[in-house]
Amino acid sequence: MQRYFHSSMAIILLYLDDFPTTVSSVARKSAPTTGGVKKPHRYRPGTVALREIRKYQKTTELLIRKSPFQRLVREIAQAFKTDLRFQSHAVLALQEAAEAYLVGMFEDTNLCAVHAKRVTIMLKDCRIRASFKS
Repeated sequence: MQRYFHSSMAIILLYLDDFPTTVSSVARKSAPTTGGVKKPHRYRPGTVALREIRKYQKTTELLIRKSPFQRLVREIAQAFKTDLRFQSHAVLALQEAAEAYLVGMFEDTNLCAVHAKRVTIMLKDCRIRASFKS
């Protein structure tokens, strides 16, 4: 019994030797070994996203670039009839309507995701939204 007690005390003492005993030894063990290079500042996840949401909600500018959208419109129109011309105001009106539709779709899709107790939208949310609209 006495031998067992001494061996268990020795294990406990060896275990306790691994623990730092002072505050300075804790600081020494956790100090970065990169030679004093400071890490760049990072915002917490979601902070920048919320800032961007507020920024884009304040503005009324178009979010899709004009020239790629114009190329897309011309490519789709080419499938129906060749040699079509578009007024610049007509393409801008199409772009306004397309962006308004997409924003509304994403709002409804987000509501479906929130209803499912998620913060990430998924394809199934878009499909549920489409079934409600039809």
